[in-house]
Amino acid sequence: MDFMGDLFNYYKQGGPVMHMISLLSLASVTTIFYKLLVFFKVKINTNEFIGKIRGALLKGNVQGAMKACENYKGPIAAIVKTGLLKHGAPREEVERTMENAAIHEVAYLEKFLAVLATITNIAPMLGFLGTVVGMIMSFDIIAEQGLNNPGLVAKGISQALLTTAYGLIVAFVTQPFYNYFISKVSSYTRQIETAANILFETLDEMERMGRAEGKA
Repeated sequence: MDFMGDLFNYYKQGGPVMHMISLLSLASVTTIFYKLLVFFKVKINTNEFIGKIRGALLKGNVQGAMKACENYKGPIAAIVKTGLLKHGAPREEVERTMENAAIHEVAYLEKFLAVLATITNIAPMLGFLGTVVGMIMSFDIIAEQGLNNPGLVAKGISQALLTTAYGLIVAFVTQPFYNYFISKVSSYTRQIETAANILFETLDEMERMGRAEGKA
């Protein structure tokens, strides 16, 4: 209980800038939980998914492949499905359709990451703003009273240090999650490219198999 009381006192000593940093911390936590939920929902076993798509297509079962896309969900499945829906169209048209779908899906994965990047940059700056305000207060006290009241001088310096620490803590907590989400987006982008390449290779195989059966 004393620990919580001490934290609350430190918070009050930090001054109005602490409230601004708290708003950033709330936005950070909310965004982090939202993104964790998003990436949890889109998580799939990519190798298993691609294997089922290839298996269905090599049997000539395009509808079965699309059904697999519906069962797996997520950006990779959605993009592959857009390609399958264009089955029989010129390859350039299929590629263009899948590229447009990929842009949409990657944008969904990147949604609100700019919020975390902004918080990482702004939180320390607000802390430094509190530092400047606290130092100004300290120098004003020194100018008015000299060094006869060290307690008030120390209070201003304390405010400066508290806001800096709070801003840095928010940034330190936010930055690793931002880096993690960026790495996840990059990973999904690579998986999307791989899935698209395998899809085109499989469609080419289907076409060759069809020609071979026609000749037979």
